[in-house]
Amino acid sequence: MSDVWDAPLTDAEQARILPYVTNCDRPVFGLRALPEVVKGALFSRYSRSEQGLRRILLDEFLKGDGAGFTSTLTAPADDAARRRAEAFYERVLIGYGDDSVAELGGAHLACESISNIAAKALESSRIGIAPLEKSTRYVSFAQRIAGRYRYHRDADVMASQHAARYEAACDTLFTTYAQLIEPVSQWVRRRTPRDDATSERAYLSATRARALDLLRGLLPMATLTNVGLYGNGRAFEYLLTKAAASPFAEVRALGSAMHAELDQLIPSFVKRAASQRGVAHAAYLAATRAAGAVAARQIAPVPTATTDTDLVQLVQWDDDAEERVLAAILYPHAGASYTAVLAAVRALDAATRAAVIREYVGPRESRFHKPGRAFEAAYYLFDIVADIGAYRDLQRHRMLTQQQQVYGVSHGYVVPDDLIEAGVAEPYRAALEGAAVAYEAIAADLPMAAQYVVPLAFRVRWSFGLNLREAYHLIELRSGRQGHPGYRQVAQAMYRQIAAVHPTLASGMHFVDLAQYELERLAAEQRIDARLRQRQAD
Repeated sequence: MSDVWDAPLTDAEQARILPYVTNCDRPVFGLRALPEVVKGALFSRYSRSEQGLRRILLDEFLKGDGAGFTSTLTAPADDAARRRAEAFYERVLIGYGDDSVAELGGAHLACESISNIAAKALESSRIGIAPLEKSTRYVSFAQRIAGRYRYHRDADVMASQHAARYEAACDTLFTTYAQLIEPVSQWVRRRTPRDDATSERAYLSATRARALDLLRGLLPMATLTNVGLYGNGRAFEYLLTKAAASPFAEVRALGSAMHAELDQLIPSFVKRAASQRGVAHAAYLAATRAAGAVAARQIAPVPTATTDTDLVQLVQWDDDAEERVLAAILYPHAGASYTAVLAAVRALDAATRAAVIREYVGPRESRFHKPGRAFEAAYYLFDIVADIGAYRDLQRHRMLTQQQQVYGVSHGYVVPDDLIEAGVAEPYRAALEGAAVAYEAIAADLPMAAQYVVPLAFRVRWSFGLNLREAYHLIELRSGRQGHPGYRQVAQAMYRQIAAVHPTLASGMHFVDLAQYELERLAAEQRIDARLRQRQAD
């Protein structure tokens, strides 16, 4: 079989192209062993040509070894080949004036030894960037390197009168964390002894994860972590622009370092981030943030104390959400205008409405069976106050509209009940309160940099806007047994409040877990054991 519009490939052409495609004779195939910029250029040419992709690759990239690629799958293209590919990109892609072509190539990037503040900045992109961060659940942060705990030492703080105070507070947090891991682990094991159905491996892993979960509140936002990113060129360009506009010097420096590495991988895709256009865009982002801060100081009310009864509040929802969803269910199949469909929906009685919604949701057999896009017609806005540890996990949900306030100490901190029962609450609180004193002192002079010393146990306030379809996904996922108690409580509260205002729409959330567990990770570890046994049997 040949491409629809192309003459069949000759044997010689097939041999020439085979190192770069997964097959030479089927209509569905993949690309391999090509620079990202060439993949992007190929697909952009694809959209402007009557020829198939393999023919374009042969005639415009490989003909006469013009691209200079090596013939093996393992060796990268040489510098000359890359330069020729970049020149092609400049000539063909840039000339289109279409930003979307920068989504056709991407890169993997590792960002190591960055603070949690920088990690959250990298993970704030809604689409185009896929982040993966070092876990606070499975990895201990107690190690010292060259005698020093691994946390970010901001240049402005270290050059100020607060340097010693900052390091003392962070060192106390890490020392307390390190000293409590073993006693808390032992307490967890005494509290939940292993049964005969649980392997030693699963039990030790689950109990250690529980101990690290309980203690992660001691880690300050300065804690150094690792973040891996995969993203397309367009998303990286915007991420670099946002980094350049950051109020944190660390994030700005990180953006420059990322740009230097991306220049070796997908240079043409990210070059505009450093262009006059990119610089102007970064300045615009910084200016709008500053304008919002000025307006807030002039208009916003004085913050009030947070109580434990208003930590998750549904503050906005659509009164006509059912009608919106029903209209969205019917519209693709109706053939009538949206206005006419909505009018018909408004004439339905409650029983018929519920029946249509129930049939649309269908017999969900797992949480992966999500209702269709009609559920995106209903929107909810939550105001949430939770510990920063929970925020870090929930912030990674990208298809939402989130706005976070500063990391501070005004909303107090959370001490897990288990730490009280384990008899270690006193040193835990002492370390947190010492960090709060350091924060207040540093914030008087350096309000942005002071956020580095704030531990994850302190609460942060942020808004969470999402549609009903995303609510199904987030609430069912984050209320699951293996989740951290902090964000499980937020997800459970969100479910209860949506169900209170829209019981019919929430009735399909069959996989919300409202129970409490001793070892959240045990079931997951037992599933790993089952897979290991199956692998051994196979």
